[in-house]
Amino acid sequence: MRYDLEIIASWIEENSKVLGLGCGEGDILYFLKNKKNSAITGIEIDESKVAVCIEKGLSVLQGDINEEVLDYPPNSFDYVILSRTLQQIYNPLELINSILKIGKKAIVSFPNFSHWTIRTQLMFLGRAPVSNQLPSEWYNTPNIRVITIKDFRKFARKLNLHILKETAINTQNNDRTGKIVKLFANIRGSYGIFLIEKNKASRRFI
Repeated sequence: MRYDLEIIASWIEENSKVLGLGCGEGDILYFLKNKKNSAITGIEIDESKVAVCIEKGLSVLQGDINEEVLDYPPNSFDYVILSRTLQQIYNPLELINSILKIGKKAIVSFPNFSHWTIRTQLMFLGRAPVSNQLPSEWYNTPNIRVITIKDFRKFARKLNLHILKETAINTQNNDRTGKIVKLFANIRGSYGIFLIEKNKASRRFI
């Protein structure tokens, strides 16, 4: 399992109800089901990946996460996972609002566009950056937004969300290993991971 998924799994309590959005081949859902006795559901748009999930014995639907989340009643899940997908969403505000209606907590992760290697490419090469975390060229990337760790903190404040946990990580070996970055996270972290919930003192959204 990818290192960032190991971090996410460690934040999820046993016997939880979990929804994985854009869950790929279901690695984290498989782990949570078998190691933490989680009741898991997934949504994935790629039909071939859904087939892999089903072969693993996972309950995964094929569909657009922006539409499928609207079918669930409030507080259907203890956790909703949105891993490395936020940068591909056309309306992240709407999706985060939907997630925190159907889930008590959400875990969101994304490539940090403020990593020093990306800053260096922009400054010295003057070109759209390419990295291990953002491997596509500007013309064929699935990413339509750039997000930094600072950006997401500001976004959470505007939405009046409570950040329960956050961490920045660097990964190696095709993301299979990594380490937590504690100092200058917005510059040195290649990924940001946040555990959020609606602010219990005030549940207003913008």
